Amino acid sequence: MRILLLGKHGQLGWELHRTLQPLGEVIALDYPEIDLTSPDSIRDTVQKSHPEVIINAAAYTDVDRAESEPEIAMAVNGIAPGLLAEQATSYGAGLIHYSTDYVFDGMKSTSYTELDKPNPINVYGRSKLAGEQSITKVGDVYLIFRTSWVYSLRRACFVTKVLERSRSQETMRMVSDQTGSPTWARMLAEITAQLIAKGSQDIIPWIKNHQGIYHLAGNGAVNRLDLAKAILEYDQNSEEQIIKEILPALTNDFSTPAKRPLFTALNSGKFLNAFGIGMPNWRLNLQMAMSFE
Repeated sequence: MRILLLGKHGQLGWELHRTLQPLGEVIALDYPEIDLTSPDSIRDTVQKSHPEVIINAAAYTDVDRAESEPEIAMAVNGIAPGLLAEQATSYGAGLIHYSTDYVFDGMKSTSYTELDKPNPINVYGRSKLAGEQSITKVGDVYLIFRTSWVYSLRRACFVTKVLERSRSQETMRMVSDQTGSPTWARMLAEITAQLIAKGSQDIIPWIKNHQGIYHLAGNGAVNRLDLAKAILEYDQNSEEQIIKEILPALTNDFSTPAKRPLFTALNSGKFLNAFGIGMPNWRLNLQMAMSFE
C-alpha cells in the first residue's frame, strides 16, 4: 500500500510516520515539501505520489494567531482538505482527515456526538469546520476524525507547558471551566494504523463503506485544572518540580485573541460501534504517555 502522509513534523504526524511503516510505503511530507496554501503544490504532490490512501495530519493549529491570520488558517484548514478530497477522488484514493472539538461552541454540558450541530466561535474552529464541509462536498472515499486536546511529550503542547512551568514556578494558575477529552497522539496514530490494517485487503471499498465523520478522543472528560494536577502526579521526574500549588482560575481571567469554547468533550461511541476499537480513558492514556515517552 502507498500512503501519503501530510504533516510529518506535527504531534500526530510524527507518531503516524512510525506506526504506518508496517502497512506499506509511507511517503511522509511537510512544509516546504508541500505547501497547503498552494493548490498547485497539493495537486502536484498527489499526482507524483500516486497514493492509495492520503492521511492529512497537517493543520494550522495556533488558535490565537489564527485570529490575525484568518486567510492562512482557512487556506490550510478549510480549502486544502477539499483539494485533497478532489485529488483523492481523481486518483481513486481514500482520504483520512483529522478535525477538532473546536467546531462546537461549548454550550453543552454533556459530551458532543456527531449528531450535534457545529457552531464554532473562533477562526480556528470555523476553518476546521470549513475543511470538514469541503471534504464531504467533493470527497468520494473519506474518513474524518474529530479529536480533542491532542498532546505528546515530543512537541510543545499543554502537557509539556505544565511540566515546564512546574520546574520554574512555585504557583500556577489554571482554568477550571474549560473541559475536553485529552487525546494522546500516539494512541490516535496507532488506532488509525489499526483501521487501515483492518481494511488493507481492499482499502478503498472498506473506507467507502465506513465513510463519514467520527469522534475519536480520549474517553471521558476533564477540565484543565484537574488535567494539570494529573500531569504533575504522573510526572516521571517529579523531583525536578518546584511547584507548590495550582490555583483555579476562569477563562475570563485571561485575555486571549481567540475565544475558547468551555465544554468540548467528545463522545466516541459511534467510532467504537463502527470499528470495534475504543480509545482508552483519558487518565490511562496520560499515564501511558508519561511512562513511555
